Amino acid sequence: MNGGERYVLLGLAQARSSWFATVAQWANSGAIPAEFVKCVSPEEVRARLATGRPFSAVLVDASCPALDRDLVETARAVGCVVLVVDDGRARHDWSALAVAGVLPEYFDPASLLEPLTSHASPVRRGETLPGPTGPAPGDGGGGRVVAVCGPGGSGASTVAIALAQGLAAGPARRAPTVVLADLALHAEQAMLHDARDVVPGVQELVEAHRSRRPAGDDVRSLTFHIEERGYHLLLGLRRARSWASIRPRAFEAAFESLRSTFDVVVCDIDADLEGEEEGGSIDVEERHLMARTAAHGADLVLAVGLPGMKGLHALVRVLNEIQSAGVEPRRVLPVVNRAPRGGRSRSDITATISALAAASGRSFGPALFLPDRRVDEALRDGVALPAALAVPLAGAYAATLAAAPGDRRRSVGEPTLVRRGSVGSWTVADEDGAPGEVATG
Repeated sequence: MNGGERYVLLGLAQARSSWFATVAQWANSGAIPAEFVKCVSPEEVRARLATGRPFSAVLVDASCPALDRDLVETARAVGCVVLVVDDGRARHDWSALAVAGVLPEYFDPASLLEPLTSHASPVRRGETLPGPTGPAPGDGGGGRVVAVCGPGGSGASTVAIALAQGLAAGPARRAPTVVLADLALHAEQAMLHDARDVVPGVQELVEAHRSRRPAGDDVRSLTFHIEERGYHLLLGLRRARSWASIRPRAFEAAFESLRSTFDVVVCDIDADLEGEEEGGSIDVEERHLMARTAAHGADLVLAVGLPGMKGLHALVRVLNEIQSAGVEPRRVLPVVNRAPRGGRSRSDITATISALAAASGRSFGPALFLPDRRVDEALRDGVALPAALAVPLAGAYAATLAAAPGDRRRSVGEPTLVRRGSVGSWTVADEDGAPGEVATG
């Protein structure tokens, strides 16, 4: 490390933590080549990381409740590593949280400099923009994902139930393990299954992934086994406004755990997939986090609609929104629920969908027609839905995957297009540390 470089550290701990004051003394006295900035809250840490000033590392006390995947990823996204000071009182799986290193409660300057030298980057005077370290590694494997959505009143939630039932009804020794995950803002699967309990559900699953990676049995214990239909059920949000408690990185980890635990994850999601790029608001994107994650990671997306003028118009609107969200057309299946029996009527529906699609400059594959069946009684009695619904859906799932092989899920760390001007600007320092010319991205 040359004379113009030092480590710039952020600290987050209780004010009375012994190491908090000790590290500040080392930095002020020159015992370590570092600048130490104390933070009194996780919000202050995030605010400082968002300023564009480079930081080498964040030192966080293990007892801090805000130490979770989202805090670690926020730091990593701007090229800053996270070091945990752990007194050993509670057991944590720090490797699952992707922290760069763990320090004991009492450590000396050499013990601090060792992980800094190995994982952190010193900051040169005049430098204002660090390079990102990239996202945490992932295995990219796991079970298949099917997302089901549709406009209100189209029966999309019932179709999701029938699909889960059909997929779980394979041969006894080869039947896949299936979970039906209610990821809609206004979750209704608890009502449709007459669930006596409202917990556990998706909120508890996400909370379990904030700072660790639960085992498969722990994930399975947060679901309910629907014996009459053969699948497991993950209950959804208890109130729509609870979306604000679902943090992005924790939910992504929870979603990956579902895929690792079950062979097929059937997701009942909203048809609204708007993100920050379309709506100009990060809050909008986080509100639609569960639906967007399921749709982007799905091997197959079922868009459910009804026959009739309004029903088909709404179905095509949903199909357009799904494709606008980046889902490949070959992995989108239109489903017409409560379809008429006559071949001529179904041909008219197909022609109408094609005409509406052409008007919007898109094209969709052939639709799957589901007959009108009495499902309310089956839902009320808690028995299996009619096979006339479950069997065609399971067959369409198998046929679509056979026709479109490969993994639709994005690989971790896949590069994305950066629009000119979206990165901002930074000052390039010369060899003496003085500011030089300005570069833009």
